[in-house]
Amino acid sequence: MATNIISYTYDRQDVQAGIMHIGVGNFHRAHQQFYTNKVLENPDQRQWGICGVALLPSDEALVQKLRQQTGTYTLTVCGRDGHDEVHQIGSLIDIIWGVDDPIAVTDKIASEAIRIITLTITEGGYNIDKATNTFMFGNEAIKHDLLYPHQPKTVFGFVAEGLRKRMAAGHEGLTILSCDNLQHNGNTTKTAFTSFIDAQDKALAQWVASHVTFPNSMVDRITPATLPEDVIRLTAKSGIDDTVPVYCEDFIQWVIEDNFIAGRPDWQRVGVEFTDDVTAYENMKLSLLNASHTLLSYPAFLAGYRNVDDAMHDRNLAQLLRDFMDIDSTPYVPVPGNTDLAVYKQTLIERFANRSVSDQLSRLCFDGISKFPVYILPTLANMIRDDKDLTRMAFLIASYRHYLKYKVDETGQSFTIAEPWLTPDDKQLINSDNPVDFLTLSAFNGINLASADSFVALYRDFVERIHCTGVSAVLASLVN
Repeated sequence: MATNIISYTYDRQDVQAGIMHIGVGNFHRAHQQFYTNKVLENPDQRQWGICGVALLPSDEALVQKLRQQTGTYTLTVCGRDGHDEVHQIGSLIDIIWGVDDPIAVTDKIASEAIRIITLTITEGGYNIDKATNTFMFGNEAIKHDLLYPHQPKTVFGFVAEGLRKRMAAGHEGLTILSCDNLQHNGNTTKTAFTSFIDAQDKALAQWVASHVTFPNSMVDRITPATLPEDVIRLTAKSGIDDTVPVYCEDFIQWVIEDNFIAGRPDWQRVGVEFTDDVTAYENMKLSLLNASHTLLSYPAFLAGYRNVDDAMHDRNLAQLLRDFMDIDSTPYVPVPGNTDLAVYKQTLIERFANRSVSDQLSRLCFDGISKFPVYILPTLANMIRDDKDLTRMAFLIASYRHYLKYKVDETGQSFTIAEPWLTPDDKQLINSDNPVDFLTLSAFNGINLASADSFVALYRDFVERIHCTGVSAVLASLVN
C-alpha cells in the first residue's frame, strides 16, 4: 500500500523552545514530539518547541546525526491495517550534548523561556530503592555531584545546577514532567530530585518546594529500536533521506495530571487527556500492557523468537497473555472513565501482533530488574494475599531466572543479557544452584517471595521443567 507523507507546515524559525527534554530516544521522538509537532501547527502555540538534551557519552552519534538534519526526522506510523503514514517532525528545534557542553545544559534550564523539563531516562534512571522508595546516594556519580555541584555528571546534578542558576536569576519556576513507564511517575520524580537537591543545597530545596511541580502522567505507544536495516527500509519506503528515522504503532495515548506551575502547551487540542488523577489510567496500562510485555518477553525469547509479532502468532504464547490479562490482572484493574476493558485488552493483543511494527523482544527483555517491581510485583503481591492461582507468575519468574542464568535459548542460540542495574549480590543469586536464592533478587525486594510456600512450590517445579524439557513444552502444558 502507498505510504502517505505528512509534513509540518509551520515555519520553524517562528518556534521558540519552551520545553527541555532530557533523553532524546525513540519513544520520546514517537510520542511527545509527535503531539508537540501537531500542536505547533497552531500559531498561538509556537512558544512550545522542544530543546533536546542528551547526557550520555553513547548519545554522541545520535546528537551529531540530528544536528546534521537540524533536528528534523521522519516518524513512520505503522497501521494495523497495513497502511502507514510518514510524519516529518519539526518540533525538535535544538539539541545539546551535555558531555560536550555541560554549561549549555544548565544555562538552558535557567532560561526564562523554558517552562517545562520533560524526561525519558528509563525506569531505573530515577535511582530509587524499590523496597524503601528512597533515593540511593551510594552511586559514585551521585557522590561526585553532591561534592561538586557546579560540575554535574548525573541528570540530578544537571537539573539542580540549572535550577540554582534559575533561582539566582530571579526567574519563575517550572514543571518537571516524567514520561517514563513508572507508577505515579511524577511522585517518583519528585522524590528523586528533591531528595538529591535537599542533600546538596538546602536553599535551593526551599525554592524548589514552592517553584517546581511534578505532575504524574501515563504514556503509551509501542516504539521499537531502529536498527541499521530499518534505516535503509524506512528511507526507501518514504523516499526521504533520514539517518535517524523512527517507527511506531498507530495507537497513542498520553494522560497527564494538570499541574503545571508555569503554563503548558494546549496538547488537549491534539488528543492528550488532562485529568486531576491519572492513577486508574496508569494502573490499567502498567498492569495490562507493560506486565503482559514482561510476561511475554522471557518465555518467547527462550523459545527462540526475536520479534514480538512472531511470538504473538504462536497460539500458546497468545493464550498465555490472554489468560494472564483476564484471570490474573483484571481483578486488580480499576477501569478509568468510559474505558471498555474487554476492548482495551483485545486491542493490546492486536497491537502486539502488528506485523508492520514487529517490535524486538530484546527491547522488552532489557532491564528486567527495573521492570519487575513496577509491572509485576503489585499484582503478584495482591494475588498472594488473596490466595489466587500463581501458576503464570511462577512460570514467568522461573523463565526470567533461566534467561539470566544460562543465556542460551532452546534452539541452542546464545545471547547477551542487558541488565544495567544488576548488583554484585544479584549476580551471585543468579549463579546460585539453589533456585530459591533467586527469589531474593533486588527486583523482588518489595515482596518476600521465598516465604510464599504455594508460590515457591510452583516456581521450583517450573525451574526444573524448563531446564529439562525447554520453555515451549512447559508453556504448552500451561495453556492446554
